[in-house]
Amino acid sequence: MNFLKNEQFNLRPTVNKVSIHKPRVLMLYGSLRLTSFSRLTAEEAGRILETMGAEVKFFNPKGLPLFDNNDSVDHPKVVELRELVRWSEAQVWSSPEIHGNMSGVMKTQIDWIPLSLGAVRPTQGKTLAVMQVTGGSQSFNAINNMRILGRWMRMLTIPNQSSVAKAYNEFKEDGIMKQSAYRDRIVDVMEELMRFTYLTRDQHEFLLDRYSERSTSQPKLIVM
Repeated sequence: MNFLKNEQFNLRPTVNKVSIHKPRVLMLYGSLRLTSFSRLTAEEAGRILETMGAEVKFFNPKGLPLFDNNDSVDHPKVVELRELVRWSEAQVWSSPEIHGNMSGVMKTQIDWIPLSLGAVRPTQGKTLAVMQVTGGSQSFNAINNMRILGRWMRMLTIPNQSSVAKAYNEFKEDGIMKQSAYRDRIVDVMEELMRFTYLTRDQHEFLLDRYSERSTSQPKLIVM
């Protein structure tokens, strides 16, 4: 372990700043249907978050091109998505489950979010909540796979999650969610997301400082 003798390890948090703006939450949903229950679920979660004091923005995936290894990086929808990701401090991903997984629409959005933009890591350290809807019995396949993606994007995915079964039964004609145990769980998930966001958003430098990056000659990437 001699090679660690001269290394300085910062293992105690310090409060360098306290943000006073509202937590900034980006909502992504995984369906283009006119009556999209993943969108309605995201909108319900958004209203709950606003009640809790968050600033909420939605990305509409309609018109977003399929991921093509950055050939379409200047497409207006790609630019819009990446700007919203950089703006956000937290995200909510809401997808239908299709063939036992998240939808292609959901995956395409995530594919367009890079691990780095120049010297900036746009997702690292941001908090994430995952939700899914199904047309049948309750399942967790989509949210389990979104958790894998969240970890790959170096996001702090909260422990709680929401899975709404037979979603077509859970909304009123005006798109508002009916009172139910499913809605109660969404409230729980959004409350936990807010708490984790408050706890971590001013501690990026402490939480994400890495020995492997300090020990190389490459410039340190900035976390947004």
